[in-house]
Amino acid sequence: MVLSIPNLKKNIPLSPFTTYKIGGPADWFVEVHTTEELTHAVLEAKRIKTPYFLLGCGANILFTDKGFRGLVIRNLANKTTFLEKNKLVAESGAIIGDLLNLCYQRGLSGFEHFVDIPSTVGGALWQNLHFLSPDRKHTIFISGIVSKSRIFAEDGNSTTVDGEYFRFGYDTSILHKQKDIVLDVAFQLSQKPKSEIKSVMEANREWRKTKQPQLPEFPSCGSVFKKIEDVGAGRLIEQAGLKGMRIGDAEISRKHANFIVNLGNAKANDVLALIQYAQKAVKEKSGYSLDTEIMVVGEP
Repeated sequence: MVLSIPNLKKNIPLSPFTTYKIGGPADWFVEVHTTEELTHAVLEAKRIKTPYFLLGCGANILFTDKGFRGLVIRNLANKTTFLEKNKLVAESGAIIGDLLNLCYQRGLSGFEHFVDIPSTVGGALWQNLHFLSPDRKHTIFISGIVSKSRIFAEDGNSTTVDGEYFRFGYDTSILHKQKDIVLDVAFQLSQKPKSEIKSVMEANREWRKTKQPQLPEFPSCGSVFKKIEDVGAGRLIEQAGLKGMRIGDAEISRKHANFIVNLGNAKANDVLALIQYAQKAVKEKSGYSLDTEIMVVGEP
C-alpha cells in the first residue's frame, strides 16, 4: 500500500530538522502547513498501518542513527488569531517565540517567560513547557495560560477540550499516553506594560546565556535528565566529575552538566553512550538514579 500525501518525500535525513543536528533518515517525510493537511497525513499513515511521528521544532528529541521506519510529519501549521478578552488562538505548528513577539507588540503577557526556548505550540503542550519565575524561586508552566484546545483524538474525531484535559505535570501531559494530536490552542493572556514584558524577556535571556550552552554554537536537545527536586541532575553529574567528558563529538557541557552538546559530528550512539555513563557514574557516586527527559525516536 502507498501513502497518498502531496509533496511526500523518501529517505530524508532528519538531522537538519532537530536542534541536536543528529539523526538518520525517515522512510517517508512530509511538511504540512494546515491542520487539514496534518490530519490527512495522520489518517493516511493509519490507513496503511505505518508508524508516524509528529515533529515540531525538533527540540528535546534524539533521532537514532538508523532513522525512523515510517512517516515523519513536520508540522508547520501556524495560523494565529487574536480574539477579544486577551485571547490568542494558535495552530499547533506555530513557534512559541513568534507568538511571544506578536503578543509583545500588543502588550499581552504570558509567553515572555519562555523566551528563546525552541518549541512549537504542540510541543509546548506535550512537555508542559516551563521556565523559572523572574525571582527564580518557582516554575512557570505554559499550562497556566492554556484555556481550550482543539484536538484530533485517537478515534479520528476532532473535539474541543479544556486545559484540565491534558493532565499537565512537570515535563509531561496526557499526550505522552494518548495519541491525541493538538490542532490549535486558545491561550488566555493578560495586559501588561510592554516595558514589564521586555524586562522579563531580557532577564530570562541573560540568565539562559549565563547558565546554559547556547544554540546554534552548541547544538543540544536541552536538559537531558529529569529534574531531581532540591538536588539537580546537572549538579550530580558535575559532582561525579563528568563536565567536559566526551565520546566521539558528543560532550557533557562544560557550562551546564545536564546538557550533552554536539561538537560538530556527534552520532546518536555517542549521546546515548554518554547518557549511560553519566547514569552509572552518578549512581555509584551519590546513589541517585538519573531518568532521561529526552525522547529517543527511531530504529535502535
